[in-house]
Amino acid sequence: MNRLRPQQGFTLTELLVGIAVLTILLALAAPSFTNASLPSKLRSVSNALIGATHLARSEAIKRGAPVTLCVSADGASCGVGNWSQGWIVLSGTTVLHSEPAAPTGFRVTPTGGSAALIFQPTGLAATAEVFTVCRATPTVGSQERTVTLTAIGRATIQTTNAGACP
Repeated sequence: MNRLRPQQGFTLTELLVGIAVLTILLALAAPSFTNASLPSKLRSVSNALIGATHLARSEAIKRGAPVTLCVSADGASCGVGNWSQGWIVLSGTTVLHSEPAAPTGFRVTPTGGSAALIFQPTGLAATAEVFTVCRATPTVGSQERTVTLTAIGRATIQTTNAGACP
């Protein structure tokens, strides 16, 4: 006696409907994934800037000579422009550290407009500065980071939700 087993699986129509529903759900979820990675990217850029200030300060003390933290598009020399294009730590003509550009769509803006910060052999910064690290097209309540460099050469990070990227 030969029994027929019922077929198992999906029909082509069921499969296409399932793929269409999945596509719609993924399209709706994509912006949420972008916002989920925002704090990580902001933290990464802010920490890179803090690391560069700590390096510049410690090298100035160690070398007994001024060390410069400045904007650099090419990673080899100080330049003009904005901090979003990258920065370097420079002692004389020697590049001690080079940081690449911030991720696309992110800004690093100094409140005072400085293109270079000089650390004296005592570890003091020649000028104090506050940097805003944010998304270039912020949304209301969007997160951003402020990196504050004091005149004594200390740097700190603070999270804000101003949502107004300068």
